[in-house]
Amino acid sequence: MNADEDLKQSLDVLRTGGIILYPTDTIWGIGCDATNGAAVERIYEIKSRSTTKSLIILVDGEAMLERYVTQIPEVAWELLSVSGSPLTIVLPGGRNLAPGICSEDGYVGIRICSEPFCKALIGRLRKPIVSTSANFSGKPSPSFYDEIDPGLAQLVDYVVKYRQDDRREFSSSSVIRLEIDGSVKILRK
Repeated sequence: MNADEDLKQSLDVLRTGGIILYPTDTIWGIGCDATNGAAVERIYEIKSRSTTKSLIILVDGEAMLERYVTQIPEVAWELLSVSGSPLTIVLPGGRNLAPGICSEDGYVGIRICSEPFCKALIGRLRKPIVSTSANFSGKPSPSFYDEIDPGLAQLVDYVVKYRQDDRREFSSSSVIRLEIDGSVKILRK
């Protein structure tokens, strides 16, 4: 299957509320339409993850980022412009997202994705997608496709073929929490 067909299959699944297993700009993840509440609930069930742990979303650019957060501190744009690796920014005032995406205090973790397949997927869906590691809660995060528990892969609606043989080293993104006043807290390096 070529990447275009893989993209079409992934879009069909996301548009109908399904869950995909896919490569991101960091590690392999499972995801769904971040505005679909039933799909987000399924992500928590599949991972056996506590609903008190919020989820990260991926967007395809700055314009989409602005649609899902009420206010973006100026320092966020500065950090995004100088970051040489994937950066997840936790921002206050998440909006237009399914329940379970934002933390109890309204913060949302967002990453502008640069990986070509993901970026195209998000762009065509015209909505953010959930990005949570493709593992059961508490288990190691998979850098490579063959590190994914086959039991987890059976619980999703579509497994992306693209990059399954990719052996480049990827790791989780850095995570920074920003306040409206511009103060920064590093959550994960």
